[in-house]
Amino acid sequence: MTSLFQCAPEWTLTAVPYGSSDARVLVQALHQEQLATYGTADDPAATEDADFDAPDGLFLVARLGDGPALACGGWRTLDTSAAEIKRMYVVPPARGQGLGRWILAALEQDVLGRGPTRVLLETGIRNVAALSLYTACGYEPICSYVPGRNPKINRAFRKVIRQ
Repeated sequence: MTSLFQCAPEWTLTAVPYGSSDARVLVQALHQEQLATYGTADDPAATEDADFDAPDGLFLVARLGDGPALACGGWRTLDTSAAEIKRMYVVPPARGQGLGRWILAALEQDVLGRGPTRVLLETGIRNVAALSLYTACGYEPICSYVPGRNPKINRAFRKVIRQ
């Protein structure tokens, strides 16, 4: 595992395999929260671990000091012009500290130079914090890019990035 950079001396952001125990714990917590909120959610186990392997992706976890992983997010290649942000999650006690914004910025930075000129993502209509974060970070609402999504639940966004 490689530490990419530090937000503050006590926080670290580290690239990990999507199949790692840290990633699995966090994406399962995200899955449970989505099920409780919406009654439905994509199973994170249905995503191939290799989807987040470099150079076509990256999965990050944030932790406080040597403690457990408290936040995560990843990107994967959709096609030659688009990357997709996936599995953005911060455990409830760690929310409100800018971890989501920090992870999002690191993922966008990693996409730069790898070919994609657009970053796509989805969130749920009830996730007000995520909707605010993505809008504040320059993402624009678009029609769903995933077939079969429920328009009463899902919200899709796009951001054009400069290589």
